[in-house]
Amino acid sequence: MKHVTIVGGGFAGLNCARRLSANANVHITLIDKNNYQQFQPLLYQVATGILSSGNAAFSLRTVLRPHPNVDVRMAEVISADLKTRTVETADGKTYQGDFLVLAAGSQVNFFGTPGADKNAYPLYSLRDAERLHSRVLNLLELADRDPSLVDQGALTFVVVGAGPTGAETSGALGDLLHRVLNGSYRSLDLSKARIVLVDIVHNVLNAFSEKSQAYANEMLRQHGVELILGVGVKEVHADHVLLADGTKVLTRTTIWAGGLKASSLSRAIGIQTGRGGRINVEPDLSMKGFPGVYALGDFANVTDPDGKPLPQLAAVAQQAGKHCADVIAAEIEGRIPEPFRYFDKGILAMIGRNSAVAEVGKSRHELTGPIAFAVWLGVHALLLVTTRAKVEAFIEWAWDYFHGTYVYPILDRPQVAVNWHEEGT
Repeated sequence: MKHVTIVGGGFAGLNCARRLSANANVHITLIDKNNYQQFQPLLYQVATGILSSGNAAFSLRTVLRPHPNVDVRMAEVISADLKTRTVETADGKTYQGDFLVLAAGSQVNFFGTPGADKNAYPLYSLRDAERLHSRVLNLLELADRDPSLVDQGALTFVVVGAGPTGAETSGALGDLLHRVLNGSYRSLDLSKARIVLVDIVHNVLNAFSEKSQAYANEMLRQHGVELILGVGVKEVHADHVLLADGTKVLTRTTIWAGGLKASSLSRAIGIQTGRGGRINVEPDLSMKGFPGVYALGDFANVTDPDGKPLPQLAAVAQQAGKHCADVIAAEIEGRIPEPFRYFDKGILAMIGRNSAVAEVGKSRHELTGPIAFAVWLGVHALLLVTTRAKVEAFIEWAWDYFHGTYVYPILDRPQVAVNWHEEGT
């Protein structure tokens, strides 16, 4: 019986565990600091109330219950000995295996921007999404009691980063404030709410074609989003954002969608890391010089057969997890592992209701508007882990589409409440 230790229960780690569990001669220990998998592409919909937390997070124990040769351990891995394939957790326990899979995910990258780590709201975990949701609702309640706070930035939301996460979040906030909540706050003029999307690059959705970018620009503006491109963020304060050109934007909510880097574990394994603090891997996802050790997902820099870096996408992580399981099975059976080949289904971004861009397949066939919107929904539903999650997500999306109201403004996290005067000092 071979033992495989997998660090991380995200797309890569979970798919590796599920695929490998079909091998009766393998025992798997999956370790994650959470007891759930979080579906990062939908976190912005949790933050804006389109979906509930349960639609974007899935119990690892429930998902893996049909696989008796998989054990789940809720613990944070803080170091790893790659030579012995041993990991240590924060509570002092160690786990050693014949194979070690590092799929520890990512963390927010503030790029050293002063004040961002203390004052910005990242959107890369379920806790981030829930915290941001409460923040938005709390500011709406404050401004409803005292509309003069709007002029002080209460309903100005600055989104940093014009990639898919930033564009999708901005569009959803535009829908929320300018369409969905109309009539819910009768003392507020929500037309004064501002969503400001900022990025140092000159294009929204920089990885997409010019046609898709132009469409995204126009749709964001139609959803009430102001674009400030080609200008970086210099400082993030509790009550304003200072841009590199000296512009000061009054805001009490800066949402950071500016990028990711590998989780802190990458700095504790004793090797030199590559781009984004991630681990450079071989074509079969193994780590050079360390037999039986693999790195996957947002924790790894993976390239295609031509040496071009693959994007940090859920689809890449999902396919890499399954491939890693096949590589380990081949190693156990004495076969030569195949290199990883990513099947490129394309790239997608939702801009708002009925607005999306899709570039399908390796040839990047361009789609925009309602058709791309439908493609986005279908692809993301397929990526959801459980059948129940797929059904519930479709129900929520359908309710929003046909009825136009999906947000119940229930502030259930008062700890996110704003002390207006103290925050502004």
